Amino acid sequence: MRSLATTVQNIFDEPGCAKNGSKSEAERKNGCTKQLQPGSAAGGCAFDGAKVALQPFTDVAHLVHGPIACEGNSWDNRGAASSGSNLWRTSFTTDLSETDIVFGGEKRLCKAIKEIIDKCDPPAIFVYQTCIPAMIGDDINAVCKAASQRFAKPVIPINSPGFVGSKNLGNKLAGEALLDYVIGTQEPDYTTPYDINLIGEYNLSGELWQVKPLLDELGIRILSCISGDGKYREVASAHRARAAMLVCSKSMINVARKMEQRYGIPFFEGAFYGIQDSSVSLRQLARLLVERGAPADLLGRTESVIAREEAWARAAIGPYKPRFEGKKALLITGGVKSWSIVAALQESGLELVGTSVKKSTGKDKERIKELMGQDAHMIEDMTPREMFKMLKDAKADIMLSGGKSQFVALKAAMPWLDINQERCHAYMGYVGMVKLVEEIDKSLSSPMWEQLRRPAPWDVLAKAMEQMQSPVAAIACDPALAETARRARKICVCNAVDLGTIEDAIYAHGLRSVAAVREHTNAAGGCCQRRIEGILVSEPSAMRQAAE
Repeated sequence: MRSLATTVQNIFDEPGCAKNGSKSEAERKNGCTKQLQPGSAAGGCAFDGAKVALQPFTDVAHLVHGPIACEGNSWDNRGAASSGSNLWRTSFTTDLSETDIVFGGEKRLCKAIKEIIDKCDPPAIFVYQTCIPAMIGDDINAVCKAASQRFAKPVIPINSPGFVGSKNLGNKLAGEALLDYVIGTQEPDYTTPYDINLIGEYNLSGELWQVKPLLDELGIRILSCISGDGKYREVASAHRARAAMLVCSKSMINVARKMEQRYGIPFFEGAFYGIQDSSVSLRQLARLLVERGAPADLLGRTESVIAREEAWARAAIGPYKPRFEGKKALLITGGVKSWSIVAALQESGLELVGTSVKKSTGKDKERIKELMGQDAHMIEDMTPREMFKMLKDAKADIMLSGGKSQFVALKAAMPWLDINQERCHAYMGYVGMVKLVEEIDKSLSSPMWEQLRRPAPWDVLAKAMEQMQSPVAAIACDPALAETARRARKICVCNAVDLGTIEDAIYAHGLRSVAAVREHTNAAGGCCQRRIEGILVSEPSAMRQAAE
């Protein structure tokens, strides 16, 4: 049995990784040995990554071996949906205490496994290792093996303590556990030439169900989905599929590649976001299945379905395109969505001012350049302050992102739409594309944004009160003060003499020329001549009568 360190090293040496593939042979053998810096797992630890990758298996009991906070912080943080059992939504934890930490938590783990089997009798139990039991030396591999033999039920250890790395590493450790303990351990009731695996698809908000009817119509059977709406027996028999589609390469590339290596299952990376990408993915699935022995008429039937669905989707989004003309969007996400959502937004008529690539592979970035051009603005990482500045400078009309970035958009008084795992709407497939366009339009056209950008009523009142209390307001309200202020105004650049002195001299002596005014006042500078001429020309009639 491999140690955790060996498993991590093997993951970092993944040949399917685009970054690793650009290294020399010697560098690939060394793997990624760079140690994590404090705070580098702030976006989610390895345990969290393993939990979110496997929790969508709906009929499995997910038992977290550690303090209750580990389960509390990771429970139900991915909006997956189930068409069957809801056991996955039940929270199981060993709830380690200080006593367990001192004396070890293996007995408590055994007791928890037995209690779950007695009360729920699931087809399998996934046991997640966390930081504290890993540091005190609890051997969950041995406990799970003994429990499997005792209860005649699969008890799968998921070695992913948070301190070993980031959330993405945890995704891959979860995949390694499936490869080591689950995939290939059972046989399906029957097989067909149309059996496929979907890898890295999590059925967020039930979006897989927007594509499954099309696959059913074509006769394509999803033998297993890893892991959205997945069942234990389905993933255990996933090795009998004829082809596979990799949806999220960042999290499950190791699973797809090793299944191809071990079982000869070809795969491609695709997406069902947007009209074009949905069509491309359906064609790729049909082509791979035909190459593996499916009847050739599958290709023709696939094209018929694509033509029908594209025509319907384009007709449905057509009325929205004039409304989106000239509108700009900023996309803050990552992974497969960094390019698949780009294609969908472009099809809707929106202009992309930038897309984030923090969790994207090299292949993802190449696809972005194909869609947005070689000068595409790809954002590696961005602080909230920089994001706010970009929203203002680029004059974007809407931001699409996850929940963590929503407050930047709200601070900028800008429409925002959730497209990450916490979202409430499904955007996959042709139906999902239409839904995405509808939600963008609702957000852009909402009257709340115009109201939000107006000054608050109390701010308007405060400004009015301030103006009323200002010297200018006081002068405007008092004619005497206004006349005093007018007369005190300097008439020349040198500010040597004021308007009142000039008027008094003109009134008292009946002056009619610049020379006469200079003789009776201090306005002797050259800069005063033009101003004095203007005063003489615009001399009030009352003053002129008085002078006469």
